[in-house]
Amino acid sequence: MTQLRGHSAIAETYIQEIPPEGAPAEIVRDHYFLGKVAFAGPLQYQPMASHSAAPRAGRLLGLFKGRSSMFVAEGFAQMALIDAEGFSRENYRMEYVRREFQGELRCLVFDVEPLNPKAAGRFRGRIWVEDQGFQIVRFNGTYINGSSSHLYFHFESWRVNVAGSQWVPGFVYVEESGNPEKGSPMPRFKAQTRFWGYRPASASRAGEMASIAVEAEAGVADRAASPEPTPLENQRAWERQAETNILERLEKGGLLAPPGPVDEVLTTVVNNLIASNGLGVEARCRVLLTTPLETFSVGRTIVISRGLIDVLPDEASLAMVLSGELAHIALGHRTNTQFAFADKTMLGEQELLGRLRLGRSEEEVRSAGERAIELLTKSPYGPKLAVAGLFLKALEAQAAQLPNLIRANLGNQLASGTSLVRMQELAAGGPALERDKLEQLAALPLGSRIHMDAWTDEIALLKTKAVALISARDKLPFEVTPFVIYLSRAGTRAKEPNPAPGVAGPVQR
Repeated sequence: MTQLRGHSAIAETYIQEIPPEGAPAEIVRDHYFLGKVAFAGPLQYQPMASHSAAPRAGRLLGLFKGRSSMFVAEGFAQMALIDAEGFSRENYRMEYVRREFQGELRCLVFDVEPLNPKAAGRFRGRIWVEDQGFQIVRFNGTYINGSSSHLYFHFESWRVNVAGSQWVPGFVYVEESGNPEKGSPMPRFKAQTRFWGYRPASASRAGEMASIAVEAEAGVADRAASPEPTPLENQRAWERQAETNILERLEKGGLLAPPGPVDEVLTTVVNNLIASNGLGVEARCRVLLTTPLETFSVGRTIVISRGLIDVLPDEASLAMVLSGELAHIALGHRTNTQFAFADKTMLGEQELLGRLRLGRSEEEVRSAGERAIELLTKSPYGPKLAVAGLFLKALEAQAAQLPNLIRANLGNQLASGTSLVRMQELAAGGPALERDKLEQLAALPLGSRIHMDAWTDEIALLKTKAVALISARDKLPFEVTPFVIYLSRAGTRAKEPNPAPGVAGPVQR
């Protein structure tokens, strides 16, 4: 706790309410929170985005009609801590259970409960303690003695090792899936909270030499062109300055992953589209670290969210969503060059998402969608777009229940309400969506593709094994699932981790 008090982090919580037992296995609605958490003393939460779907009249929501489940973002962030002020033998009874491995770590397992059974907000459950520095690395249970106005949920919290004996919160899974007594305010839901941005990579490029000027003793006689840039070159340089300012601010704020190998994989897909269509443009890709399904382009950079990469079923589907942003670049849709002025990106954390609005107009989205279909048709992905069409149909089918998963924080979304915003033609040409057909995998669960380092914000593609499907329920399209983290120490961690199935990839047959 002493080490942790010197840090703050980004906390993102995504919640899916589920129906009562016996009802159709559909998500009822969702909620989304994004904020900054400071661990100095009592936990402090600064909201950046808060989206909670309003209940639809006449439908059973969670456990009650006509009432909205109210979730508190700070409460989910609090689950990173067992007891911020009072976790000691003075307040808790601790009973040794056994030793067991968690990933590469040998841990001591204890059951803990408050000595005062009437104390409100104390933790009751199980903890896992690594056997070298005796740091708590996992805990599972709930806080006790809540009230009808202040509910405590069951959760499992994981920490990750960042250096030596320092462990920081990384993941929290929350679930309430029982059938409470009639009249209870307890909702039925599952939720994921992710923490990152403890030490975001610096966006400063002061140490880099993008170009080197060599001074010669005598003038160079055979210059191929005038050193004075043309007006067009000046315009493009101004646009690049706006692009750089935006990307650096997003990376500094912990919302954009540092450049890495995932970007290279995405850029390869974009280059395949460029080469097969003979486009005279250059483009690169970056990854937004948040969950909502969105893309946008800034200058010559295409940005796609981690959550969208997670749920895409194959490479052709990835090419489909990237082609929409490449089309904006090919059509000359520009970034607002007001961002070339440095003061325009000198924004606080709370105003960052509100001021950096990078979505395109309806007309630009329409024209880019038409151009994207042309790009895909002429590309190597053209004959493989059936699954991409299925993905769009699956997204459209669940859009009404997942408004906050499809709602963009910064850029362009794929669907809105109950309809697709773009690529309708591709969806219409795809095969019929058959949810009970095991061979048809239209979309993956959240967390299927990307592993994120909470400390450095670096990301990597997961290496996963195929898992046989037993029933259609195992497909879990767009769903929240539990975390099962393969714990290791920072000095022994592989560059490309292979997490256990809870955060691993696509469920395949």
